Amino acid sequence: MPPMTGLRPALIALATLLPLPAIAAETPWPAFGHDHSNRNFSDLTQIDRASVGRLRPAWMFQTGVTGYFQAQPVMVDGTLYISTTQNNVAALEARTGRPLWTYTHKARTEKIFGPPSNRGLAVSNGLVFEATMDGRLIALDAKTGRVVWDKEAVRPEEGESETASDLTAKLGGKAVQGSSRLGFKMPPLVAEGLVIVGVTGAGYGLHVEDESGGLDGGAVVGIEGGYGRRGWLAAYDAKTGAERWRWYVTPSEGWEGGFVAQTVDGVPLQRDIAAEKAAAPANREAWRVGGGSLWMTPAYDPDLGLIFLGTGNPAPQNFGLSRPGDNLYTMCLVALDVRTGQLRWYSQQVPHDEWGYDVAAPPFLLDGPNGAKAVASASKTGWIYVHDRATGTLLERSAPLLDQKNLFAPPTPQGTVVAPGPLGAVSWPPTAYDGRLAYVQVRHGSTTYTVKTVPAAGDRPEIRYTETSEAKGEPSFSTLTAVDLADGGKIAWTIRSGSRLSGGTLATAGGLVFSGEEDGHLNAHDARDGTLLWRFQCGAGISGPAMTYALDGKQFLAMAAGGASYTKAAGFGTGDALLVFALPD
Repeated sequence: MPPMTGLRPALIALATLLPLPAIAAETPWPAFGHDHSNRNFSDLTQIDRASVGRLRPAWMFQTGVTGYFQAQPVMVDGTLYISTTQNNVAALEARTGRPLWTYTHKARTEKIFGPPSNRGLAVSNGLVFEATMDGRLIALDAKTGRVVWDKEAVRPEEGESETASDLTAKLGGKAVQGSSRLGFKMPPLVAEGLVIVGVTGAGYGLHVEDESGGLDGGAVVGIEGGYGRRGWLAAYDAKTGAERWRWYVTPSEGWEGGFVAQTVDGVPLQRDIAAEKAAAPANREAWRVGGGSLWMTPAYDPDLGLIFLGTGNPAPQNFGLSRPGDNLYTMCLVALDVRTGQLRWYSQQVPHDEWGYDVAAPPFLLDGPNGAKAVASASKTGWIYVHDRATGTLLERSAPLLDQKNLFAPPTPQGTVVAPGPLGAVSWPPTAYDGRLAYVQVRHGSTTYTVKTVPAAGDRPEIRYTETSEAKGEPSFSTLTAVDLADGGKIAWTIRSGSRLSGGTLATAGGLVFSGEEDGHLNAHDARDGTLLWRFQCGAGISGPAMTYALDGKQFLAMAAGGASYTKAAGFGTGDALLVFALPD
């Protein structure tokens, strides 16, 4: 085995109790979301409502790198593969946690977007694929961890577009953090011999430092002008790493769209369309830095040959004066031809976004109303949208997942309080779907959007920007909510959590829904009504999605516990542990 570099195992023995029900000898979890449908659902039943109370730790693996542990493991052929913060990778014996090999990533730049997190891997045909924070796509040999190819996917000219020091000077000395450099966070999708992945950092902007644990460690700043990049999704040959196609979120023609006055589902947008049209001639080139990050893995329909993905906010974030128009194809659910990257259809959830309502959650496939083949998208605005997969036609919008306040009211110098804020309703963590109910982690809270101005000084012109902060005196909490997509999107049940929920949900045929909290608790709920049946304190905030698999007739449950900056600021710990649970033998 290669030498361990920054990674150490820790195994916990398991007590022996009652015999286990018989299940399939091996049931893998071969991809993010379990399979190309992105449903985060397993048909395993050994761990069920009756037995989950006896669930115990089977083994634990500590990565040696604390914090931002957002990855969902993948299990193929008896091996569990996990990526960590800083893009390290470990291959573990899935039954015991024994390390088989490790890969330690050497980043080629310290200039990255946001925290150094990674949300998972793809495994296919003997290769492990990872997209890294420094803009590379890497293929490792699944048996040995040897690097097979290493593709620098983010081109040099797409590097850093604004710096903390530059912005500090422009904002009169305010301390800021972050970078707008393009990089990767999403687990890749492997389909048709292609590895498909999209960039983040295209339109997110920098942050004013804030230790309150508020908006992921600080107030978001969106600066007027040319701060941003074009988001893109690209496909690479799985054998060689050669790029096969690239789709840009912001098109050179038509990105202004139709200057629509309402959303696709009829909600008024409160836009000053006359002012936008007047500003359009001076901002014809805004698409070049128009943003549109891609946060999570697409769903894939092999029969239609289509992939479905959500796109992020336009740049500059939360500040629309210098990007008039609808800002296509940001804030959209889009369908692309998997072989060519050609756009087939789009549905824009928030035209001309000024609130950070990225379409961040991974879409999932389902049979929709009247048996239609559908794709669903859980949104930051507070609804689940269901579309026809072939045409994009909106088939259904769920009941609201939370109380909305001043939705789509524009930012003002006095400050506009809007609910939900940029963390959602539903952000990037995945939604589990069991064929009827969708199980969603919903964040309830309000945000104040304030337009600020830095006066002109010397040769520097006046600078305008929008700053966001948590609204004072407004409630902030999370719920685990079940939505009945077989009955018009009605809310089936909702349970308020003890601390903020994070990491997404996992549903099983055993009648369970697993969900993590930022205070470190992993919870198992009855899928019928949300009753809490079991919980375990993992020692650090949960920030990644759980998964389950079976080996030798035994079902296991795996979850990463690493926390994040906001969990630490809120008093909850960071960590480095992958915890794996099972029933006693």
